[in-house]
Amino acid sequence: MIPESAPPHRRRPRYRGTHPRRFTEKYKELNPERYAAEVAHVRAKGRTPAGMHLPICVNEILEILQPAPGELFLDATLGYGGHAQQLLPRLLPDGRYIGLDVDPHELPRTEARLRALGYGGETLAVRRLNFAGVLGLPEAAGGFDGVLADLGVSSMQLDNPARGFTWKADGPLDLRLNPQRGVPASTMLLTLDTAALAAILAEYADEPHAEAIARAVKASPMSIETTTQLARVIRGALPRRPQDEVRGSLQRTFMALRIAVNEELSVLDRFLDALPWCLKPGGRVAILTFHSGEDRRVKQAFKRGLESGIYRAIAPTPLRPSPEEQRANPRSSCAKLRWAVRSTRPVP
Repeated sequence: MIPESAPPHRRRPRYRGTHPRRFTEKYKELNPERYAAEVAHVRAKGRTPAGMHLPICVNEILEILQPAPGELFLDATLGYGGHAQQLLPRLLPDGRYIGLDVDPHELPRTEARLRALGYGGETLAVRRLNFAGVLGLPEAAGGFDGVLADLGVSSMQLDNPARGFTWKADGPLDLRLNPQRGVPASTMLLTLDTAALAAILAEYADEPHAEAIARAVKASPMSIETTTQLARVIRGALPRRPQDEVRGSLQRTFMALRIAVNEELSVLDRFLDALPWCLKPGGRVAILTFHSGEDRRVKQAFKRGLESGIYRAIAPTPLRPSPEEQRANPRSSCAKLRWAVRSTRPVP
């Protein structure tokens, strides 16, 4: 007899051919604890399993942050928790790890994953908070020994068509990291004129065809509500361009709209301004960036801090994922890692 509280039985997703193509059909990849061999097989081919995010520059970050027992660490962008799984054991015993994220869908799953590894509330605190508000954390008053910020969008968000982050699958044109805040990209497009949209594409993504794409979007006879509709308009704006060039414009356009929808650069500026206030003397910070707008802001903020004496050392040049890591995880290829060390000088 089946208990009344038992969940209803669901058949596994069916798909054509020998390999699943859609996100929801990849039920084995979406259950790595149960299908570890299949997940390992996908990773061996240089792919990211569906619903999973592979942490980038783990060894480099460990070397920079030098986590030690008893220290207090902040993970400003917890994501899938891949970096956290490497940093947390090194803080034991008596250390504490504060993980922030704005994604209401993925954060509970990540917390459950880390709790299942044995990290209780005395060691791990998980907060749904944008890192721009870091000074509002009670722990920030005493300063952190180490701070990590991975500014990339997680693979879980990119791969799930329901989130609307990718032109490669059909889904709502949303692009919000926190779907409970702000407006989706489809609504934002209605509020922008051609010049404003072209400026976003050029400034946030260095898109060479910004004006042509903006004109095509605004000339669309129907409102653009889905990712495939936007991709079709972009392709139509570039009819004589090579396919590789068109794919680049697709990727850059979606990135620029995502940055605009989430106000990512202004949020990063506020975080960089707050950083010196919440680092202990000698505290270390590591930041992973994924496009020139982010990297330029981090570079300039660290340089200003070094010149004013707030930081005693900064990365002279950005670190990059090794060739081996880039082959194993192609999504790491555009990442740049910068670091800084807090001095003992008070923040002016």
